Amino acid sequence: MKYFFTSESITEGHPDKICDKIADKILDSALTVDKNSKMAVEATIKDDLIFIYGEAKTQANLDYEEIAKEVLREIGYSEEFKVITKVSSQSIEINQAVSKEKICAGDQGIMFGYATNETAELMPLPIFYAHKLAKRLTDVRKNDEKTPLKPDGKTQVTVEYEDDVPKRIDTIIISSQHVKDITQDALKEYIIKNVIEKVIPQELVDENTKYLINTSGSFTIGGPFGDSGTTGRKIVVDTYGGFSKVGGGCFSSKDPSKVDRSAAYYARYVAKNVVAHHLCDRCEIQLSYAIGREEPISIYIDTFNTNKKDMKEIYKYVNDNFDFSVNNIINELDLLRPIYYPLASYGHFGRDDLDLSWERIKES
Repeated sequence: MKYFFTSESITEGHPDKICDKIADKILDSALTVDKNSKMAVEATIKDDLIFIYGEAKTQANLDYEEIAKEVLREIGYSEEFKVITKVSSQSIEINQAVSKEKICAGDQGIMFGYATNETAELMPLPIFYAHKLAKRLTDVRKNDEKTPLKPDGKTQVTVEYEDDVPKRIDTIIISSQHVKDITQDALKEYIIKNVIEKVIPQELVDENTKYLINTSGSFTIGGPFGDSGTTGRKIVVDTYGGFSKVGGGCFSSKDPSKVDRSAAYYARYVAKNVVAHHLCDRCEIQLSYAIGREEPISIYIDTFNTNKKDMKEIYKYVNDNFDFSVNNIINELDLLRPIYYPLASYGHFGRDDLDLSWERIKES
């Protein structure tokens, strides 16, 4: 059976990603000083106003306003921003539930991890290349002194599948903020030459592949001046581009005691190892946790009928090789480090530009 599947990504200059990056810069700043920081500080941005809010329990003395402004400068925004801050201490009740002899889940919830053998990184092909294109937009903008590109942008990749195997890329959509003095034809030529052709392998495109560049026309007003942004609104972009289910909780802003983040990373780790060890072609793992409990409430594995071993053997492999307790997840993946800021854009999984503990293949 033939079908088409589409995933999107966004650049770090998109207003939602600005807020994810501010949140994770705050988290990393706290973990640098105090690895036991309990953080859930988010951001919202509109025009030149940033609102930073949430809960924190940390020994770090954080200048939230300067952190936010530093992020905006690093992205490429030169405007002056006003910052309003409302951050309180973490709830005593939550802290008592989490901070025991062994770290326990900081909230209830469900998390999903996914892997597929359709790319070397064991990621779905549409989201993998959507991220690559978004990252390339940013790299070109920052490295080409004469670039017409500005920080805000979106990418989208539609892949044609036949019997669940990717055959070709059908459509690539790119929308990029740009300077005023460039024609749409020149902008399209620039993006195809400097972005698409540098990222997409020739064997994945053909004469029928469609390139849709800035289909709205002029896109000179972008970032927070073109739309509002909030931490945690791009959970599909951050995970598997819609190819797998999402648990509902975002990653950015949350320290590893929040299983929305740490257990989702571990679920990816386990799913990737199941596929890497040729137990199946596709694997999705669902975990559930309760606040104050160390062990998961449930573990569910779905191979979408691609398993090469009996499901009992796959469950045995998982149970024999992985420990889903919150304390172990944090220790095994070494999550109490300031590693989160680079993850706030271009995806948390399948990154070939970062050495991520949850992307490693475990010997068995």
